[in-house]
Amino acid sequence: MAGVTPSIRARDQYAAIGHLRWSIFRNSIRSRRGKANLASQIIMGTVFGLFGLGSAIGFGSGAWYFASENKGEWLAALFWPVMLFWQFFPIMATALTENLETSNLLRFPLTYRSYFLIRLAYGLFDPATSIGALWLLAIGIGITVARPILFPWTAVVLFTFAVFNILLTRTIFAWVERWLAQRRTRELFGILLFFITLGFQFIGPAIEHFSHKPAPGFVRDAERVSIIQQALPPGLAATSIAYIGEGQFPRALLRLTELCGYAAVLVWLLNFRLLAQYRGENLSEAEGLKTKSQSEKPKLGWKLPGVPGPISAVFEKEFRILSRSGPILLTMVMPVAALFILRVGRWHAGSQALPSVMLQPKDFGFPVGAAYSLLMLTNLVYNSFGGEGMGVQFYLVSPIRFREVVLGKNLAHGLFLVSSLVLVWIAVNVVYGPPAYAMTAMTLSALLFAAPVNFAGGNLFSLYSPKRVDYGTFGRQKASPLTVLASLGIQLLIMAMGAVAIFVSRIYGNLWLATPAFLFLAVLGIGAYLLVLGRVDKIALKQRETLVTELGKI
Repeated sequence: MAGVTPSIRARDQYAAIGHLRWSIFRNSIRSRRGKANLASQIIMGTVFGLFGLGSAIGFGSGAWYFASENKGEWLAALFWPVMLFWQFFPIMATALTENLETSNLLRFPLTYRSYFLIRLAYGLFDPATSIGALWLLAIGIGITVARPILFPWTAVVLFTFAVFNILLTRTIFAWVERWLAQRRTRELFGILLFFITLGFQFIGPAIEHFSHKPAPGFVRDAERVSIIQQALPPGLAATSIAYIGEGQFPRALLRLTELCGYAAVLVWLLNFRLLAQYRGENLSEAEGLKTKSQSEKPKLGWKLPGVPGPISAVFEKEFRILSRSGPILLTMVMPVAALFILRVGRWHAGSQALPSVMLQPKDFGFPVGAAYSLLMLTNLVYNSFGGEGMGVQFYLVSPIRFREVVLGKNLAHGLFLVSSLVLVWIAVNVVYGPPAYAMTAMTLSALLFAAPVNFAGGNLFSLYSPKRVDYGTFGRQKASPLTVLASLGIQLLIMAMGAVAIFVSRIYGNLWLATPAFLFLAVLGIGAYLLVLGRVDKIALKQRETLVTELGKI
């Protein structure tokens, strides 16, 4: 490209990448599956858009109140939720966005500046950034309506705070990508993420606990927290606006400068990480092949009693993969953690306030834990071939029926469900005491209905809408948008039917009446599962190109 300036070349590169993304999107919606995924994304995007709009009204009203009452420092109570949502929502809910591996752009002759800007710009229009920006806009409108003279400074502070959040998000993902590239740091990060997620669940109970403390002690703790948070970005943004409202421009400028300092540190950290990646950093964990001694005998595979060899082999493979996956193992513990959280909170303490027609919260321990266990397994069941990658081709060419592969996977997933239920049972007995026999029978009969329905639906969507995933990573989308929406609908239907059965049995004063109702539904659910299983071979043969294409994507 002789005679073309670097700036023009950079613009051409940006345009080419934008055209590439548009072409990928346009081609993806040519198939019926792509159109269904797009419709699912639109529905879910609309739901989150309404959530963001409704929340924005609350943020704007709060900002108007604080500004009109000259309590600018209390704006930190609005900035903190914005920052926490902005950073944690992309990790917890990625069903709305596709995870583009931007490091693949290094295969092309990009300058480092272009690569840095692309990495920084990627994700600007994802749900977290859009909703966070909407909330900041609402806060700015609320402050401006209350005190129009603060508009110029408020706009500068809010823009800086938004840039800080964008940089923080990009930096977190860049370093998390680095940590997840190695097994040891991947496991440590998974445990850390689990405890962080678990810690957020205790915020509500902790607030309730400390709210009952004597007033002097509570005020003293609140003052300490306030002093600490004022040195952090949300507190800096709030106090900067508060100082400018009081006419103290030097202090306001100092706070804004400190906020810019945080952003500058993030730029340095992001540049350090991306520069190493740009220079060809290789984090491969591949090891050299180890030669086996001739005297070493090959280990035989598992042989489950009464189970054919192919099914046992698939079961063993699936069990070994899932048992070494940190995210999967943590999903087994989450229902137990939820029971402890509910026990600490008001859920147990306020049980006597419920009407007699309702079950007491302490009676819900086992069914809630069981439902949570089934829900945690949804991402795995509804995309059971996601971890196979190109290895799915071996299933298609091997001399076994595809239904045997599906049966092996279902048995492994069922074992993980049963293991999680055992942990829930132990936790319920420790936290609440042994549940009533009627409640236990009702829960087990409900699972006999819910599990086959989920496995039947999961087998269908695993074949019709597969998506490649890595069971060793956290915060990644585990299923396609269509599958996420469909699985949510199935869970809501199951929960609604269960709630009706429980409510009717309580009206008649006999919880045992729910058990035969669920057993009847279980017969229908098992029949549906067997019907789907009988057609798996034909469906897999018909969907073989889709399986290989979608699971072979890098």
